[in-house]
Amino acid sequence: MHIGVPLETHAGETRVAATPETLKKLIGQGHQVTVQYAAGLSASITDAAYSAAGASLGDASTVFAADLVLKVIAPNDEELALMRSGAVLVGMLNPFSNETIARINARGVTAFALEAAPRTSRAQSLDVLSSQANIAGYKAVLLAAHHYPRFMPMLMTAAGTVKAARILILGAGVAGLQAIATAKRLGAVIEASDVRPAVKEQIESLGAKFVDVPFETDEERECAQGVGGYARPMPASWMERQAKAVHERAKQADIVITTALIPGRKAPTLLHAATVAEMKPGSVIIDLAAAQGGNCPLTVAEQVIVSNGVTIVGHSNLAALVPADASALYARNLLDFLKLVIDGEGKFHLNLEDDIVSACLMCRDGNVVRTNG
Repeated sequence: MHIGVPLETHAGETRVAATPETLKKLIGQGHQVTVQYAAGLSASITDAAYSAAGASLGDASTVFAADLVLKVIAPNDEELALMRSGAVLVGMLNPFSNETIARINARGVTAFALEAAPRTSRAQSLDVLSSQANIAGYKAVLLAAHHYPRFMPMLMTAAGTVKAARILILGAGVAGLQAIATAKRLGAVIEASDVRPAVKEQIESLGAKFVDVPFETDEERECAQGVGGYARPMPASWMERQAKAVHERAKQADIVITTALIPGRKAPTLLHAATVAEMKPGSVIIDLAAAQGGNCPLTVAEQVIVSNGVTIVGHSNLAALVPADASALYARNLLDFLKLVIDGEGKFHLNLEDDIVSACLMCRDGNVVRTNG
């Protein structure tokens, strides 16, 4: 097969869908690979490194004309126009956007969105959401340290003692747990909250204190179990009690990192404007849900603002701020997925009996396979 790896042109996107490491394996299987000029430069991968791995270099028209195109995010209209009908597209294609999938389908492309992979042990090696969220959680703490006007750890100096920063982390999925681990390494005092009681042990094992909001009804307990590794929208009664608990903890915190996301839905509000108004001057909020409306209503996507002396950071693509490792992990995710759709002879093979393949398939033969109401 001819495999194309384009330069990502979306504003702020620095990652690339393949590395010399992964391309060597694809080329070793007999595939021809073309990488667009400068595709990896933002991720510290030179054109020469791709050439040394055995790949050819070409322009956008050559890359998008390939049998199989590997992308980080969904192609825009100009890029889609360069793809041929019947080609295969694999990437993070935003499966919750019917409009995006419809655009791709109109071109006659067979498309796989890796975000739709099931959260199962078999799919762990190609779980792009986890690999990128892990990086986002790490970078969130470093951004917080950058904007926080004090030290993170406790310091005892000849000039006096500096208290350790108090960090509140809301949401203990992959990003939240990595944020806890990173903040702990930097010497902060950490509290963390999540609707799922099962993560309490994980939070505490990383050195944070669990902010417990007890469940009062069977409905609350059922929602808290989540679906497919994700939290479900919680009843208003529980959200009200959690808001009170968060309000009190946030007033004492120096840094708040919010990570709560529900796929295909607007991000839940966890940090209200009234709470921000009572936070200490110099405090910092890192809102990882900025792209989905934010966990704080004051968050402005892609901007850093100051409200009542509190700095609110709304970067929506933190993984792209660590492009070298983000690309390396993402490229390995892609490589593991390709093993499911390329047969032993190096040809594309669509096995709809495979639960991962069928979950990721968005459209084929001019038909949209999956839509969201």
